[in-house]
Amino acid sequence: MGFTCGLVGLPNVGKSTLFNALTGAGAPVAPYPFTTLAPQKAVVPVPDPRLDGLARLLRPARVTPATLEVIDIAGLVEGASRGEGLGNQFLGHIRAVDAILHVVRCFGGATVSHVRGTPDPVSDAEIVSTELLLADLEVIQRQLEGVERLARTHPKEAAQPLMSLRRAREALARGTPLRALELSPTDAGKLRELGSLTLKPVLYVANADSTDPTSRAMVQSLEAWVAGQAPVITLDAKLEAELAQLPVEERAEFLKEWGLAASSVERLIQAGYRLLDVLTFYTIVGEELRAWTLRAGATAIEAAGVIHSDMARGFIRAEVASVAALLEAGSWEALKERGRVRLEGRDYRIQDGDILTIRFAV
Repeated sequence: MGFTCGLVGLPNVGKSTLFNALTGAGAPVAPYPFTTLAPQKAVVPVPDPRLDGLARLLRPARVTPATLEVIDIAGLVEGASRGEGLGNQFLGHIRAVDAILHVVRCFGGATVSHVRGTPDPVSDAEIVSTELLLADLEVIQRQLEGVERLARTHPKEAAQPLMSLRRAREALARGTPLRALELSPTDAGKLRELGSLTLKPVLYVANADSTDPTSRAMVQSLEAWVAGQAPVITLDAKLEAELAQLPVEERAEFLKEWGLAASSVERLIQAGYRLLDVLTFYTIVGEELRAWTLRAGATAIEAAGVIHSDMARGFIRAEVASVAALLEAGSWEALKERGRVRLEGRDYRIQDGDILTIRFAV
């Protein structure tokens, strides 16, 4: 099961530079708008201290981390919801992602042009947020008109969707994103089917310049505007992209000198992963230790299906232990001797950090 995060923002805020830092893919970077026209995609491993600990203990031949797909989407401009700057095409790319990483420029500098002349993090973030709201409002309005026509002949059938869509329209008209509403699973599912942009979880990335003394004030203004409604990660995308080009040993030495346990990009990947409301479980099969991704609240049979459809079809039971318990016991055998391995049925809800052994017959 793959999950995707889309890098979104105005042109020239550092999305492609950040994409390079995240992926090492070498996406084109230039100091003028619309360098990125087609979305660029890359799969990046999710940093995982638990997986590292298991690998040190078990020393398997192969270690496979969980992954996250990152998509670099071309910059939106004011009027994107009306098709400005290839807006319809770019909004379609955003509809395809599971979560949004909204990159906001928090640095000055005349060498990198700004589509509105001077960077203003709050105003810039508002433009993108407004365009996503307006795009959703247009879709909801069209859907609502169809349901209102249905209500004339089938009022009972249309009653619930009519109420849900009107509530969504009113929220968007007030400037409230759909993710801020308390929605039933059914209503959330219907809005998701419509490709609602403001329903997607968002994380703000303040792209600062570590050499620019005005950057910190810009970051603070963005944080005050977000006001705890979403996570904010601050980083220097240019510095991180340069760091990503260093050999692993030199990179580790650099971080050590700065007193950092991990790069800002690693923190961003982990934050983006948490944003998706997913959990990680692990399997140890033969010589492979592997991390898997699953929606929070999923069951053992759903986890079996993620590993292989045959496991779900022939599911018998799951042997379950936790990473923490295995690391403490030192081996799977010792874990069993301590009675720390449980047998669970198909409806068991997977917990973050579970180690699963699926028993099945086909």
